Amino acid sequence: MLIRSNRLMLTCVIHLIVYFSFFSNLGLSVSADENILPLPRFVSLRADQINLRTGPGVQYPIEWVYQRQYLPVEIIAEYRTWRKIRDWQSTQGWVHQSMLSGQRTIIVTGKRRSVRSKADAKSVPVAEIEVDAIANLENCPSGGSWCLIKTENLRGWLRKVEFWGAYRNEVLK
Repeated sequence: MLIRSNRLMLTCVIHLIVYFSFFSNLGLSVSADENILPLPRFVSLRADQINLRTGPGVQYPIEWVYQRQYLPVEIIAEYRTWRKIRDWQSTQGWVHQSMLSGQRTIIVTGKRRSVRSKADAKSVPVAEIEVDAIANLENCPSGGSWCLIKTENLRGWLRKVEFWGAYRNEVLK
């Protein structure tokens, strides 16, 4: 009885090894390090002081220190827990993933802009927003060139060409 039980156990172990080897060779396994989010993508800075490094690790020198929480950045590459980012001025470097947030924000570019009550250039302006102001990105409807933004004091619509932080054809709900 003991020999039969051991033989059955050994057979089960062999079947499990063969089963998992077969499926891992097909590439069907998912590891924690695999990227499941698209590249490139927009995120924002989580803290008000973040080191931008020349490479993906603490052994690489700090090239720049960001001092602006919620600044939108674009992730353009990934290596383990490190993300290569680009900002609105095209500065690039590496930051640890823990320094980034999925919260979507925008930065106003060019000049002072009129925030509109509707996604229409003829709609009533609700406020003026300064260049380099940061706002939360709430909604970018399909088929449109406008996005709904929000700050502590205002909520309204900006055209995508008036800020950096969303792709031209991106839909965000």
